[in-house]
Amino acid sequence: MKLITPTIHGYLDYLTVVVFLAAPKLLELDGLAASLSWTLAGVHLALTLVTDFPLGWRPWLPFWIHGWVERIVGPALVLIAFLPNFSSSSLAFGFYVFMGLVIVAVGWLTDYSSGAKQALRPIG
Repeated sequence: MKLITPTIHGYLDYLTVVVFLAAPKLLELDGLAASLSWTLAGVHLALTLVTDFPLGWRPWLPFWIHGWVERIVGPALVLIAFLPNFSSSSLAFGFYVFMGLVIVAVGWLTDYSSGAKQALRPIG
């Protein structure tokens, strides 16, 4: 049984957007680390807004595909943390490892098979 419902996942997605927006200022990230954080905020907001789940604004993308995107992004953030531009700053390194692991954990705990507002379901 998955603990995170589509509605809770939606709230966590919007919280993730706020965290990515605020991190550069709060953690004094600069350069590539700050730019990537702001870019991820925009991409995550767009992904959330177009996902077919209770908190999506224009349900177009099936929720299970949203889940696959996060299954790629989470581990990618952990790997990005080890790049020289990120690993040289302990705050940038820690932030990207933490966010990557949080996204992976949320992905493991989310029920991606329910919650669609429309009849967009995976085949099979």
